[in-house]
Amino acid sequence: MEQRRLGRTGLTIAPLVFGGNVFGWTADKKTSFDLLDRFVDAGLNAIDTADAYSRWVPGNEGGESETIIGEWIKERKARDKVVIITKVGSDMGQGKKDLSPAYIAKAAEASLKRLQVDAIDLYLSHWPDPDTPYEETLAAHEKLLKAGKIKAIGCSNLDADQLRESLDVAKNKGLHRYDVLQPEYNLYDRASYDGPLRDLCIAEDIGVITYFSLAKGFLSGKYRSEADLGKSPRGGGVKDYLNPRGNRILAALDDLSDKHKAKQAEVALAWIIHREGVTAPIASATSLEQLDSLIKAATLELSKDDLATLDTASA
Repeated sequence: MEQRRLGRTGLTIAPLVFGGNVFGWTADKKTSFDLLDRFVDAGLNAIDTADAYSRWVPGNEGGESETIIGEWIKERKARDKVVIITKVGSDMGQGKKDLSPAYIAKAAEASLKRLQVDAIDLYLSHWPDPDTPYEETLAAHEKLLKAGKIKAIGCSNLDADQLRESLDVAKNKGLHRYDVLQPEYNLYDRASYDGPLRDLCIAEDIGVITYFSLAKGFLSGKYRSEADLGKSPRGGGVKDYLNPRGNRILAALDDLSDKHKAKQAEVALAWIIHREGVTAPIASATSLEQLDSLIKAATLELSKDDLATLDTASA
């Protein structure tokens, strides 16, 4: 399996990242273990999670995904086989997004305990925190880096101006910068990344791993009308994609899936994998069949004409 540099982190990852948001939500522990086994056996290595996964599930408190991953790592003795990505800053009961130094120090220890690892490979600031200056957040990360508790840092959900400001602060204060960005990005949702943010990431050699890479499942092709929205717990988030532009994108995916004898989701992920300025998309699965399809996407070759067809459809 191809391995790609993840910006300047020193980490290398396969061109597809497993989305651990499903662990403890739509995938129970046994299913999660089976999925992780298959993922690693296929030569893939990066797993994305967050301390808040899956706090939104009734009865959950957050940390369920990290706990399952940690139990799998311990039981399978798999620490050297995976790159662990997790995030800090979401509301875990404190009532706000929080990137204050005291909170980061506390949250990192909790994540390390749940993951049962000595160090987190990549630690991301999950959301902007308007109440905490970048200098304070970056200094908190710096302490964790120097203590060997994390190996690299990044951020999620920053726009171009915010990312530029964080980079300037890091340079001016002599602090480690964010070396990875995790933006929302897919064939349909392109506007927030394509343009100044993408240009900045390319210019600064920032690794990029995208989330909602299948537009909440819309780009799998299984949602064609409002009648289809009940097919999945995530179906309600797909309604806004059911419009002429969304239908145009699905038609292009249908054509290319027929051409390559691949599924629509595989083509949609392959498009992201081929994009300059993207290291790898994140995608999740709740069955081995779904996961096998995602694995195929990591090696699906699209021609320049194929990519142009998708670009035109999604314009």
